[in-house]
Amino acid sequence: MEISALYHFPVKSLQGHQCKSLPLDQFGAINDRRWMLVNDDNQFVTQRRLRAMAQLKATVTDKGVRLENAEGEHIEVRQPGTEAERRTVRVWDDEVTARDAGDDAAHWLSEQLQTPLRLVAMGSEFSRPLSAPRSDRQVSFADAAPLLVISQASLDDLNSRLAEPVSMLRFRPNLVVSGCQPFAEDRWKTLTIHTHDGPLVFDCTHPCARCGIPGLHPFTGRAHKEPLRTLTSYRRGEDGQIYFGMNLAPASAEQNQATIHLGDRVEVR
Repeated sequence: MEISALYHFPVKSLQGHQCKSLPLDQFGAINDRRWMLVNDDNQFVTQRRLRAMAQLKATVTDKGVRLENAEGEHIEVRQPGTEAERRTVRVWDDEVTARDAGDDAAHWLSEQLQTPLRLVAMGSEFSRPLSAPRSDRQVSFADAAPLLVISQASLDDLNSRLAEPVSMLRFRPNLVVSGCQPFAEDRWKTLTIHTHDGPLVFDCTHPCARCGIPGLHPFTGRAHKEPLRTLTSYRRGEDGQIYFGMNLAPASAEQNQATIHLGDRVEVR
């Protein structure tokens, strides 16, 4: 088994990118979900509410992030510093302190998405402990865990049942693993990645329950019945949720400053 694809998503719920390596810190993958859109009530906003977010591309720069629409119009946003306004924002049930990215970014995004929005970023004071029993670990603006893994075989199995195949971007993972059976990740307890920096061990905390986003085209936001209709037929749990992928948290808080590369060997148990 090996790492066959890597992804990061700089701004939560905007377009993501494939990459050749994925450096880590205490919050997960560096440059992954470190920025987020919020509404007037400082509640997080995603494609669940604003499908047009899928049309916006976010690219990390040396100074911050570049936001670009489908026509190539763009804005460069600097990483907010210690002088930037602090905001208490909500991600699901968590209230966290974030730094406001300024009026220019807010105006540009509000125009693009036709609703009042602010862009916020993680600052040096950011803290968001994982839910118990892993409250000694931290997570970024990601939904539930520092990393999400999906096996390539699981996507291949799904696509074999569809009239038109879908891409892995529908499911927004960080790690894709090849060399296992479809949905083998459902049964994994730990995942070890043998990196150039040494082995990294992750706990498989819980399967990923899917919302409606996999039913949206990853670049247009247009809604489709598939693949959710097919997933419902064979991936629905006893609780009624659709599951696809596995959430990961580091087994040790000391596993920082390592980097995952394409081709890294993977072991599971």
